[in-house]
Amino acid sequence: MKKMTRIVLFCFVSACVVQANLGFAAGESDGFVKERLNRIDDAMNAEVAAGKIPGAVAMIVRNGQTVYHKSFGYADIASKTPMQDDSIFRIASMTKAVTSVCVMTLYERGHFQLNDPISKYIPQFANPEVLVTANDDGVATETRPAKREIRIIDLLTHSAGLGYPFIDSLVQKMYVEHGIIDGLTEKEMRLEDQMVKLAEMPLLFDPGSAWNYGLNTDLLGRLIEVVSGKSLAQYFADEIFTPLGMTDTHFYLPPKDFKRLVSLYAGENDELVPYTDASMTDLGNANYPRVGAMTYYSGGAGLSSTAYDYARFIEMLLNDGELDGVRVLGRKSVELMRSPRLDMDGDGTAEFGLGFRITGDIGKSGELGSSGIYQWGGAFNTSYWIDPAENMIAVFMSQVRPNQTDITSRFKTLVYQALE
Repeated sequence: MKKMTRIVLFCFVSACVVQANLGFAAGESDGFVKERLNRIDDAMNAEVAAGKIPGAVAMIVRNGQTVYHKSFGYADIASKTPMQDDSIFRIASMTKAVTSVCVMTLYERGHFQLNDPISKYIPQFANPEVLVTANDDGVATETRPAKREIRIIDLLTHSAGLGYPFIDSLVQKMYVEHGIIDGLTEKEMRLEDQMVKLAEMPLLFDPGSAWNYGLNTDLLGRLIEVVSGKSLAQYFADEIFTPLGMTDTHFYLPPKDFKRLVSLYAGENDELVPYTDASMTDLGNANYPRVGAMTYYSGGAGLSSTAYDYARFIEMLLNDGELDGVRVLGRKSVELMRSPRLDMDGDGTAEFGLGFRITGDIGKSGELGSSGIYQWGGAFNTSYWIDPAENMIAVFMSQVRPNQTDITSRFKTLVYQALE
C-alpha cells in the first residue's frame, strides 16, 4: 500500500507541476539556466514520490522578477487535494523576522534605543537572576544576580538567556511546570500573561554573553504591544501586511481560508502520518491556527502565510526596506539587522544579526551560496533566504515535523547551481 501511494504521488506531481506569476514581474530566466532550474522539479518530485514530504511550494525572485514559483504534490494526502501556489502554511519561526522588523519600525520612530533594558518597558524583567544549579525535577536550587539586565538588542540576537519549553535546557522543566508555552495554543491565553510568567524564570546565562534559541521574540512581541498600544496582530496588519499587500498572512485564519491550509504531517519510520496531538507534544496541536480561543499572538511562532506573501516581505528587506513605493524601514536599519553581531556556535565567528542567521564567509560554509546571505526557517519545514549579492530571495514551504529529509538545504544548492 505504501509503495502504491508513492507511485500515485509521483504520477500526480509529474503531471501537475505548474509555474505562475502572482504579482512580481515575470521573467524568462533572469540569469538562470532553464534546464538547470528544472533540476529543482526533479528533486521535489522525488521527495514526494519517496514519501518524504506530502508536497511543497518553492519560489525564487531575482532582480524583482519571479523566475520560479511552483507547487508540488498534495496539500492533503487523504483527500488528494493538490498543492497550489497559494496554499497556506504554518510558518512558525519565520514569524520572528516580521516581529524583528516591527521592533525596528518603533526604534526608528524614537520610542526606544536598542540598548535600553527591556525592564524600562516591561518592569517585571528588572533584576534578573541567572540559574546556577537545578535538581532533577527542574527546580532551581541556586541562582545569582545577573551581571546586567536584558537589553532589547539581546532579544533581537537571542542572547538574553531565555529558553524554549520544547528545547532541552536547564530551564526547560521550569518553563513547562509554570505553564509557559512555545507559542501555538488553542487555550485562552494572552501574550502579556505569558511574559509575566517568563519574567519569573531564571536566565540560562548573563544577558549578552552567549546565544541560545528561546522565547526572545515573543518578548519582543510584547514590547511592541506595550509601546504601540496595539495588539501584536493589529500592529502587524497596520505596519506590514496591509502596506505590503500580504492578504494571506494571519495569526489565525479567517474561515474562508481554512480550505487552503496545508495539512500537517509527522515523518515516522520513512512514512508520513497525519500530525496529531500525540506526535506534536512539543509544539501545540494540529488544529492551529483554525480553532481555539485565538487570543495568543506569538511573535516567535504564530503566523501562517503563503510563499508569495512571505516573498513580498523579504523582497522588501532585499530592497533595503522598501517595496512597490512603500517604505517599511530605512536603509540603515536593514543594514544593521543583516550585520553579524553574535557567535552562535562558539567558533569565534559572528553569525547572527538582529533576527537572522548570516553567512559571513561563503568559503567557511562549505556549500553553494553567497557571503552576506541572511536567513531563517520554521519548525514545520519552511525556510527562506535573502541574498543581496545576487539580488535574490527564495522561499521553500512544506509541512512536516519531525522531518526526515534535507530537501530544504538541497533546494538552496539547486538554486545556486542554476545561475548563469
